Amino acid sequence: MDRAALDLARELQIPCGGYCPKGRLAEDGLIPEIYTLQETETEVYEERTRKNVEESDGTLVLTRGQPTGGTAYTIEVALTFGKPVWIVDLEKALSVQEVVEWMDRNFILVLNVAGPRESGAPGIYDQSKEFLRKILR
Repeated sequence: MDRAALDLARELQIPCGGYCPKGRLAEDGLIPEIYTLQETETEVYEERTRKNVEESDGTLVLTRGQPTGGTAYTIEVALTFGKPVWIVDLEKALSVQEVVEWMDRNFILVLNVAGPRESGAPGIYDQSKEFLRKILR
């Protein structure tokens, strides 16, 4: 799902970056070099999650239903670091304005976007990308 945010940022020519596991590992193979991501010291996904949360001003979580797995871990890390976190359930009525106001209230210039993998939530890539497009208008 974070790939949707990266792709949209590239499409809209918004500076983007962040961290990926050592070796540019992803569930679907290697992360292409077109994504300007820094590799962490290890292949551990949790390290990537911590660095992305820590170095952002806040985390927007896009999910369907109750966050689980790595998505739930991202929320836990954000709360541990005392970073603003906003959770959007894409299955419910969406308020783009609420997210924009949350970003403004928390002075979020560097946004970390997180959510489940496409393999665990088919269609989440497109759904997330469209929601993000509305926020970034």
